Amino acid sequence: MLNLERLRTLDALARHGSVSAAADALHVTTSAVSQQLGKLEREVGQQLLAKNGRGVRLTDAGRLLSEHAARILSQVELARSDLEAQRGQVAGELRLSAFPTAARGLFPAALGALRTEHPGLRVRSSELEPEAGIAGVVRGDLDLAVVLDWYNKPMPVPDGLVKAPLLDDPAEVAMPATHRLADRDEVDLTEFAEDEWITWGEGEFCHEWLMFTLRSKGVEPIVGHRAGETHTQLGLVAAGLGVCIAPLLGRHPVPEGVVLVPLRQRVRRHVYVVWRADADRRPSIRAAVEALRTAARKLG
Repeated sequence: MLNLERLRTLDALARHGSVSAAADALHVTTSAVSQQLGKLEREVGQQLLAKNGRGVRLTDAGRLLSEHAARILSQVELARSDLEAQRGQVAGELRLSAFPTAARGLFPAALGALRTEHPGLRVRSSELEPEAGIAGVVRGDLDLAVVLDWYNKPMPVPDGLVKAPLLDDPAEVAMPATHRLADRDEVDLTEFAEDEWITWGEGEFCHEWLMFTLRSKGVEPIVGHRAGETHTQLGLVAAGLGVCIAPLLGRHPVPEGVVLVPLRQRVRRHVYVVWRADADRRPSIRAAVEALRTAARKLG
């Protein structure tokens, strides 16, 4: 009989392409991955891996079994979902993530409500950027992830995931009170061609959105500082070190010396929650989605 955890290890290797990446995804050591795969090879009596330079690749038998493993694991999740739905209780463990401003703006109210209304549910949360959150849900490391995209730059959502909208998050330009445009009713991004931008980390989705949007307007952005947290960015703005895009979600309180001015072309982030389709019937998933929606509605 095939061992489920060994199939999960093979699936992780097939998804991530290397032993070390599979170990990171499964939160185990590389030696543990190698041992599990070695045992699986002995169970099936066929070679599943072959050396490929300094790494490994799946053999034909390995690819075939990994395809079955993905379907088997999906069916196991579906069975779990159906059993929870049949029992009708919101209980067990739920793992979810959100990008930092959503964690700040939504999690306190949503997770507090879940604890009060469903004391049998143990929630584990973490801050993750949208791409990492989606990857965690696909792998099965997370049950839900709160993610985002921008009005002009969608976030791809892989097949097999379900998503539900939470809110549209308006964004303005934050600038020092002494800035030449601080007394304006609205501004255009092209007016900041000579300003230094305070932006997110290199490669992060919001940073890439800002670069894409400014360049689409013929502006080559000058990046002066990077910070993952909105409040760090606003602190740098207050110190007169540049300007930044400041979405509404999770930005309050705004430091003294910072002025927020709307953009002439309204800029919004679309915030939503994603989960696996094969877990759709789990009462805990449905309860968490409703708690997040309620927290989002309270933000207005």
